[in-house]
Amino acid sequence: MTYQEIIYEPGPVARVIMNRPEYRNAQSRILLEEIDQAFAEAAADPEVQVIVLSGNGPDFSAGHDLGSPPELADREDNGWADDFVGVFDRQRDTRIANTMRWRNLPKPTIAMVHGKCIFGGWMVAASMDLIFASDDALFLASHTQYFSAPWDLGVRKAKEILFQNRFIPAREALELGFVNQVYPAEALERYTLAYANEVAEHSPMALRQIKHSINNMQDAQGFTTHINASFMTYATGARFGQADPRMVKGRRQLSPVARALAKLRKPRGS
Repeated sequence: MTYQEIIYEPGPVARVIMNRPEYRNAQSRILLEEIDQAFAEAAADPEVQVIVLSGNGPDFSAGHDLGSPPELADREDNGWADDFVGVFDRQRDTRIANTMRWRNLPKPTIAMVHGKCIFGGWMVAASMDLIFASDDALFLASHTQYFSAPWDLGVRKAKEILFQNRFIPAREALELGFVNQVYPAEALERYTLAYANEVAEHSPMALRQIKHSINNMQDAQGFTTHINASFMTYATGARFGQADPRMVKGRRQLSPVARALAKLRKPRGS
């Protein structure tokens, strides 16, 4: 398959690289569908033992694509419905169905995160089995569609951080258990791939069994039920919360973090 917005490199350690650096790897429909296709391709390839997800450019991902020119053109071409049902279905298909598929891929997955990892970027990273980060990485969680923050951070810390709407530096993310390893930015790729190649030498069936058993343990505690229920809450709030001017992009009440994100998502020179 020919990819437009990712780079796929098969092998014992397969690489899936988000490739929209001009938009800080903001997640368009095309980008998400291509990640999904690449993961499916890697899962079906008997040569692939481990999958590493990363991003080109200065940041891992600036999150949801809220309106880059290519994304807006794609929405126009595809006739996206803007009513509640249309938005709900699209959010479910492109934010929940896919991230849950990625969480349950039969092979180990690693997110290699550098720079900023924001909202949708957090979701994609959180759906991977492991997260290796550069020491300058910054993570921003939110009550997004794939709402794993209470599981990733712990209940009280999740409340504290989400109430503040603040970035989590890589070292703090490591202490909280969201990140597995932190390395100097210039060494991140080398150490991540070294670990991935070591894992790739192990029995594929043993790796699959380990992953299945640990995911099953989470599900026995209610993980999947929680994700689905939280999405329903998110979908309702995203629709009716628009009445709150503090949740509307472009109003004076927009938080400093939200203003910074809007600026971050713009391509250079715009």
